[in-house]
Amino acid sequence: MNEPETEQLDVAPGVPHDSLFSESLSYVIGLALALILTGVSFWVASTGVLWGPGVATGLVVLAIAQMGVHLVFFLHITSGPDNTNNVLALAFGVLIVFLVMIGTIWIMGHMNTNMGVSPELMNLQMQH
Repeated sequence: MNEPETEQLDVAPGVPHDSLFSESLSYVIGLALALILTGVSFWVASTGVLWGPGVATGLVVLAIAQMGVHLVFFLHITSGPDNTNNVLALAFGVLIVFLVMIGTIWIMGHMNTNMGVSPELMNLQMQH
């Protein structure tokens, strides 16, 4: 292998590639990692490998690793100076999703409290 070919393959996963081969190799590696993490997640959830209460924590860790693989290999999010806008857009998207989730949980909790049957009405129904 001569020198220019090794430089083309020596590129971080999120950085644009010079050749179709190195870009395809990056996508194949990302796909393989994503499939492995998905398989491990199903395996952890369906077997008794992890202690019962620790399964949820294990799945969260695997999900975060899966997100990292997708961000680096498929969305090409890196820490380079040219990716500042991508990182800010991602952070804004995460903020919006977090706000929607917390707002939904808050609204559902208040609806459950305020729209339920009152204890006085339940006592009247029990007496009759």
